[in-house]
Amino acid sequence: MAEKRAIVAKIEPVWDRITREARQAVMDEPLMGGLVHACVLHHRTLEKALSYRFAAKLSSNEMSMVLLREIADEAYAECPELADAARADITAVLDRDPATHRMLQPVLYFKGFQAMQAYRLGHYLWSQGRKDLAYFIQMRCSEVYGIDIHPGARIGRGIMIDHAHSIVIGETAVVGDNVSMLHSVTLGGTGKEDEDRHPKIADGVLIGAGAKVLGNIKVGTCSRIAAGSVVLEDVPCNKTVAGVPARIVGEAGCDCPSINMDQRLIQ
Repeated sequence: MAEKRAIVAKIEPVWDRITREARQAVMDEPLMGGLVHACVLHHRTLEKALSYRFAAKLSSNEMSMVLLREIADEAYAECPELADAARADITAVLDRDPATHRMLQPVLYFKGFQAMQAYRLGHYLWSQGRKDLAYFIQMRCSEVYGIDIHPGARIGRGIMIDHAHSIVIGETAVVGDNVSMLHSVTLGGTGKEDEDRHPKIADGVLIGAGAKVLGNIKVGTCSRIAAGSVVLEDVPCNKTVAGVPARIVGEAGCDCPSINMDQRLIQ
């Protein structure tokens, strides 16, 4: 197993591309050299770079950068799946966001990607029973990024959150793989119930800007939720819903809306 991981470590297309882009960025704009070196070029692996970025953004007078970096380094070492999910998220952003032309961009600039990686670390700590530390990370993400994801939520890989302002995801929410959502999305509850109370979003779903999905309901595979909709009932697979409250208005229009990213309602 150790030998296999050593071989994999030598074949790192995502990290290799990020470092190439980082060197080019410094050549193109020398004034960015300090940031690019600190965040990317001073590190040997993606895991180390993500750990540094996490700590640099979320440190405060209450929790030092050194301590947060140690926490992240330990998590990445013990749970390789964290970095695997980050690679899938980077690829998702590059594939789906037309404003993204380099893998370097999410790592340096995009709060949706950065907040997602912080959530992943918080969720890992939550699963290890370190709930107060997980809550601290949730709080700092909300303060720094304007994104509030409960560390108990379960979120898959290949997640793209475009613009990412005012995202709220509740404790018992489940989000599948290859889901895309835009800003101001809420996956919330409907009241004071204390058990399983948040939405279950299947793979390949596209959630438009400002959509609210409320309650312990299911949103089926490869469905679309139109911008501004309020979803209070289950959504079947491969359908488009829109309105307040949301109703089925047609088919999804393609095999995987979250990758196609077409949000138009064609009558």
